[in-house]
Amino acid sequence: MNGAHDMGGMHGFGAVQDEPEDDRFHGDWERRAFALTLACGGLGRWNIDRARSAREQQPPARYLENTYYEQWLHGLEVLLVEEGLVTAEELRTGKATQPKPAGVEPIHADRVVKALQQGSPYTREINEAPRFAIGDTVRVRVDHPTGHTRAPRYVRGRTGTVVLHHGAHVYADASARGEHGVAHHLYNVAFDAAELWGAQAQDGAVHLDLWEPYLERA
Repeated sequence: MNGAHDMGGMHGFGAVQDEPEDDRFHGDWERRAFALTLACGGLGRWNIDRARSAREQQPPARYLENTYYEQWLHGLEVLLVEEGLVTAEELRTGKATQPKPAGVEPIHADRVVKALQQGSPYTREINEAPRFAIGDTVRVRVDHPTGHTRAPRYVRGRTGTVVLHHGAHVYADASARGEHGVAHHLYNVAFDAAELWGAQAQDGAVHLDLWEPYLERA
């Protein structure tokens, strides 16, 4: 999606403020927002791609004003309403007016650690052979999707080199739309910094994991 969240390489926002690794939360409400998001995700009503898409669906000004966990809360509220787990009025008032939806069961405390450790594998077996091999030069397609995508704007139209083939993985763009079972080959592509940022860029390369539909031969 070409939204305010796709900020890679954009100017005018000042320097990136690095924070100590241990400063994960800036208040108890952020801890609760994090826990609530994971707990609701454990209900199995959506996946990580749809959750990311829900966070992106905000007016640009609101997105830029929000803190990190305010983005998480916005996405969670969107999903809860879409799935009929709460109503917009219940969110507004903070009071439940409907009975608990059928089939909704929480993850019990003794299962939380194991569930987080296991995660959800996104690798898949597909019949199609990979179009690209390590060492191939590729260009990112200049597409402008209206939905969720993992191909950032700053890399579209740019040329890089395939350095790793991850095999086939669930295709995030389709997964965010609720299209389950769609998978494509996933590659790590290295882009020279000057290719992305111009002659004054620092030396080095930027590596991105990109699905096959994003790429074409250069």
